[in-house]
Amino acid sequence: MSTMSKVSVATKRLVLGRPFRSDRLGHTLLPKRIALPVFASDAMSSVAYAPQEIFLVLSIAGISAYTLAPWVAVAVAVVMVVVVASYRQNVHAYPSGGGDYEVATVNLGSNAGLTVASALLVDYVLTVAVSVTSAAENIGSAIPLVHEHKVWFCVIGIALLAAVNLRGIKESGAVLALPTYAFIAGVLLMLGWGAIKIFVLGDTVEAETSGFGIVAEQPHLMGLAMAFLVARSFSSGCAALTGVEAISNGVPAFRKPKSRNAATTLLLLGSFSIALLLGIVMLAQKIGAKYVLDPAKDLSGLPDGYQQKSILAQLAEAVFRGFPPGFYFIAVVTALILLLAANTAFNGFPVLGSVLAQDRYLPRQLHTRGDRLAFSNGIVFLALAAIAFVVAFGAEVTSLIQLYIVGVFVSFTLSQTGMVRHWTRHLKTESDPDARSRMKRSRIINAIGMLMTGTVLVVVLLTKFTAGAWMAILAMVVLFGLMKLIHRHYSSIEEELESADLSDEVLPSRSHAVILISNLHLPARRALRYARATRPDTIEAVTVNVDDRDTRILVSEWEESDITVPLKVLASPYREITRPIISYVRRVRRESPRDVITVFIPEYVVGHWWEQILHNQSALRLKTRLLFEPGVMVTSVPWQLNSSESRARRADQNYYAPGDARRGFPGTDQTKAAQTKTGQTNTRGRRTPEDRA
Repeated sequence: MSTMSKVSVATKRLVLGRPFRSDRLGHTLLPKRIALPVFASDAMSSVAYAPQEIFLVLSIAGISAYTLAPWVAVAVAVVMVVVVASYRQNVHAYPSGGGDYEVATVNLGSNAGLTVASALLVDYVLTVAVSVTSAAENIGSAIPLVHEHKVWFCVIGIALLAAVNLRGIKESGAVLALPTYAFIAGVLLMLGWGAIKIFVLGDTVEAETSGFGIVAEQPHLMGLAMAFLVARSFSSGCAALTGVEAISNGVPAFRKPKSRNAATTLLLLGSFSIALLLGIVMLAQKIGAKYVLDPAKDLSGLPDGYQQKSILAQLAEAVFRGFPPGFYFIAVVTALILLLAANTAFNGFPVLGSVLAQDRYLPRQLHTRGDRLAFSNGIVFLALAAIAFVVAFGAEVTSLIQLYIVGVFVSFTLSQTGMVRHWTRHLKTESDPDARSRMKRSRIINAIGMLMTGTVLVVVLLTKFTAGAWMAILAMVVLFGLMKLIHRHYSSIEEELESADLSDEVLPSRSHAVILISNLHLPARRALRYARATRPDTIEAVTVNVDDRDTRILVSEWEESDITVPLKVLASPYREITRPIISYVRRVRRESPRDVITVFIPEYVVGHWWEQILHNQSALRLKTRLLFEPGVMVTSVPWQLNSSESRARRADQNYYAPGDARRGFPGTDQTKAAQTKTGQTNTRGRRTPEDRA
């Protein structure tokens, strides 16, 4: 194995670890304590930026509009309760992992399913981009260097997340558990201590922005305009609901009983998210925290060099004033949970991509698992797409969040509509009274979810479309069309292969062998011998005259040798190799259309990557062109150079199939030891032909 190959393998093992056998898939399943941080970290961490987006939108109307913030948060919490209750029905009815895509496809048709899939795939990419960008903003509140280089911080963060997930879902869950639980405990402690200081001890707790004024863009909003602003604030706050659907997509990753464990995790997710969201908004409003788009323009009374902190950072600074470790603890765990919240998408996107690939809507490569039994191709694709969004939008949360949420509420609405039809269909055939009662209750829950998520979707579209949501919708439409084209391609190939009837095909009348020759060396002689062994009706050697001197030498050597195969020289005025051979093969085909032509190409087999660059380029180009010629077969005749043989020996020594040693197969250590005692090995640890005889 070459040095370059060793380095690449060592790097891969360092990043990913040792590969897992397929039968170890069960060991990667998650208990609830690990599943919560894996699948719910996105929804719980969104409370770090959803509250400040509520305040940011309301600031347009001035400080008086902040009195509406708690009511907006309550409205978001009500939607959260309904959505969590609805999805608990989903995971019991559809535990296979298709989630919203499967629900919509089965009950509403393939187009509805693809609409959900395209919406979720786009939303997963935006989840990663928004979460990591928000993490950069929160860390930047404490570390100015991060604020100055947000884009690079985000790119490195996404790359690290991808590396962690490539190691496997269970290992990524173990990494996530501590920061997620630390965030929940830290924020609950902050909210509790803040409430005690204000309502029990009577202390004055004020945010650093409490003394600043807001220069309102629209200070006199009334009636419909004010309602629109509140609706826009509500739609931004609904970012707190993202991540709920990931659990329904990830049910197969739970330990048994899968559905019950997934439903329990959903309940925990909803409880924590609602508590954190309401607590942060109400405490922020109580201590006078402010958050605006442009502090220099929208805030009055600022000190020189003021840098706006996130809402959570302002709360931590106010509550833990005089105790800096408390502030830094909240800043660190908030940044970590926001960075790791993207892990929800890293688990949901690859699973959904695998389901879509199995249904032939995405490339088949997304269906296969990697060394660590994770869907590696989906993880890599998600990371690259998220990096592209972060770079394109300059790692600005406010810009990215306008694209956000649309996709998830499209999937929410269609999923709940599908569930209503699911229960209606089953009620027609169910006769057991208890089962019918449960189905009716579930249908009511899903119907309420459909109406509420549909209403939120309309609000989101009306308030965010011109602000950037149109780009997310355009991406969904493009992805929808692309998946339809991929499915059409796979279907046409399947139809073509199944409809072909070889019994009606006219068999070739003769076999015509063409051996390509450049020099009369050992690889060429082996190709000649192999071509003869196939017993063709016609056999000839062909060379291309790209250099007169070399061609004359070859012809002379050919005539002096004992080779009886005729050698044909093809002219090449422009010193090309591929085109003269293609033209010759086509001419032979025209003269004898029923003949099958087999082109034998001698090739070097090398052991180092840099040797591959120095050899076989002409053969590769020629094979690529010949594959498109009807009635032509291409056969590579390999000649193993010394470097390839040494590499093969090392590969044989390092690779054993399960049970090889027990069965006594050649190459294993036990077999080598036994053969050494009896003298039945050659230099490669295998029995020689004489021994076998």
